Amino acid sequence: MLVSEFDYHLPEELIARHPLADRAAARMLHLDRGRGLLEDLTFREFPELLRPDDLLVFNNTKVFPARLFGHRSGSRAQRVSQQNPSAKEFLRGQVEVLLTKQLSGLEWEALVHPGRKLGVGERLYFGKEASEESHELAAEIVERETFGERRMRFEPVDDFFGVIGRIGHIPLPPYINRPDTPEDHETYQTVYAKALGSVAAPTAGLHFTPDALDRIRQRRIEMAELTLHVGLGTFQPVRTEVVEEHKLHTEWFEISPEAAERIQSARDAGRRIVAVGTTTVRTLEYVASHPSANGGRTSLSQACRGNVAPRSSDQTRVTAQRGEADIFIYPGFEFQVVGAILTNFHLPKSTLLMLVSAFAGRERVLTAYGHAVRERYRFYSYGDCMFVE
Repeated sequence: MLVSEFDYHLPEELIARHPLADRAAARMLHLDRGRGLLEDLTFREFPELLRPDDLLVFNNTKVFPARLFGHRSGSRAQRVSQQNPSAKEFLRGQVEVLLTKQLSGLEWEALVHPGRKLGVGERLYFGKEASEESHELAAEIVERETFGERRMRFEPVDDFFGVIGRIGHIPLPPYINRPDTPEDHETYQTVYAKALGSVAAPTAGLHFTPDALDRIRQRRIEMAELTLHVGLGTFQPVRTEVVEEHKLHTEWFEISPEAAERIQSARDAGRRIVAVGTTTVRTLEYVASHPSANGGRTSLSQACRGNVAPRSSDQTRVTAQRGEADIFIYPGFEFQVVGAILTNFHLPKSTLLMLVSAFAGRERVLTAYGHAVRERYRFYSYGDCMFVE
């Protein structure tokens, strides 16, 4: 399967670069797979589309200001003539770091810029002054990884995330193409966010308001929460021409005993499970056949790569666990848990568009996207949404 089969044209002016003042005012394209129906609605109508016995599952991850600006020490830079007035500035130039995954207490995986100038052994300083003499955070690059990532080790501080909260910036996606603002700390966060650790918001959840959640509760629709910290596995670009050759980074997840019991009870009763966002979909489908929870069964990530056929739903169970998920869902995948998806509109040729295509069919999804473009929907993280059932 070719990555080019998941391309579509999007006029640049349809990219939403700012959130709506009212989250729930977003438009919502309703795609009914069974009837082949497309319907233009608003998100306020979402609670009424839920069935009385549905289980609605959210990803409660919380975004932290993972984008850091600082300076490098220049200890690994190629030396320039000290007679050059710009020598010191060159050696201690500005750097930008996006923390993508915590590997241990002090070690992080990160994307860095300028990548070519930041080699192993380089020291980086962050804070108002951001120098060797005055800084709030200091780190050393200890390993170069594939596709420009670096492994960084920070010096110990009393409250790491407290410092990050003061000096870090909200990591808005590149296509938003503007600096973050203080307002983004609130708007680029779901109202139910709890577990700190994501570098990107689970954007389908951005449309929910306390009022929308109250209306869902009033309809007595059961809800559950899980956690998947969004990282490179969600937003990394596909660099291969063939879909099956792409490999995802792992992302940390957790499903509590209470959530696992609710999800599995719904499955046992034949009730529909509605996933809010593609990160929720991936977590649910990964856990259902994760080998650590199912006596060594083959994982769905292996199944998707064509090594084995996915297990049927009566042979899998959702259990309480935490770990690293790397599931890659694309057409041909056999869904075990999810019966409907609320999702935003995704980038062309992205793994997220492939996931939605696996659920609803590639041609059907691309037809829906074409309709959304013609009707001037707002696209991507701060944009409108689609409900697929």
